[in-house]
Amino acid sequence: MSVLDVTLRSVAVLACFMVLPLVLGQVEHKVMAHMQGRLGPMEAGGFHGWAQLVADGVKFAQKEDVTPRAADRGVFKLAPAVSMFSYLLALAAIPFTPSLVAGDLPASLVYVLAVSGIGTVATLMAGFGSGNKYATLGAFRSAAQLVSYEVPLILACASFAMAAGSLSISGIVHEWHPIWLLWQLPGAFVLLVAMTAELQRPPFDMPVADSEVVMGVMTEYTGLRFALFLLSEYAGIVVMSALFAALYLGGWNGPFEGALGFVWMLLKTAVVAFVILWIRMSWPRLREDQLQRFAWFVLVPLALVQLALTAAGVIYTA
Repeated sequence: MSVLDVTLRSVAVLACFMVLPLVLGQVEHKVMAHMQGRLGPMEAGGFHGWAQLVADGVKFAQKEDVTPRAADRGVFKLAPAVSMFSYLLALAAIPFTPSLVAGDLPASLVYVLAVSGIGTVATLMAGFGSGNKYATLGAFRSAAQLVSYEVPLILACASFAMAAGSLSISGIVHEWHPIWLLWQLPGAFVLLVAMTAELQRPPFDMPVADSEVVMGVMTEYTGLRFALFLLSEYAGIVVMSALFAALYLGGWNGPFEGALGFVWMLLKTAVVAFVILWIRMSWPRLREDQLQRFAWFVLVPLALVQLALTAAGVIYTA
């Protein structure tokens, strides 16, 4: 791979990373508004408030960047960048077509799961580095939640890898068959719920519950640093939705996939992202004990059952 090719692929990933989360944020504004029977932002940019997120960015840029006196300044300031960086690394290894991927690694699934977990470290950095009791409590909640839901998430991904006989996301997409829509359905449910919890999206938003711990780990953040945390949340939705689309929905597989493979992958990613947004508007926040019980007594057993079914199917078809 030439230097020019590496540069072009890196620029493409960076462009997607900067554009897709902003588009998703605008879509959430509108989806939430329509589901709640209201207009949503309509003024910024003129046509249906298309520039609302741009206006929000300008607003955040004008706000004062405050660092609490009791905070660990280095850790406090670095946390938002670490959160963003983890999803940028993950997006680089997710293929949108067989050739449209920044880094087609032999074990790209393991890589994506590993680097996306760096976001957990960023959350802990923000919570413990803020010097605020609400942020610290949010960090404890976040650590407990992310550790709990990481287990079913990995088990569900292991089921897809076992079915395809590959740890490469591209390899899994190549081995995908429509029968997976039934065969891997329990694993898909586990994966969707676990990745929603990993993103700390409602109804799994106890670490940032505004009615209980103000804004959790983000309590002391202002201006652009707060905006970076919000942007990393949407970037996480894009990455996890693309991963779900590749593992369960067949990625670029579809009619005329040679010419429309990228379109199919993008549409499938958009559908999964819409479902995650839909869940936010449809379910109330769980209690902390309900969240832990759901992970260990529902998702983990279901993921283990899916692993057993996958193993049986692989042996039967071998």
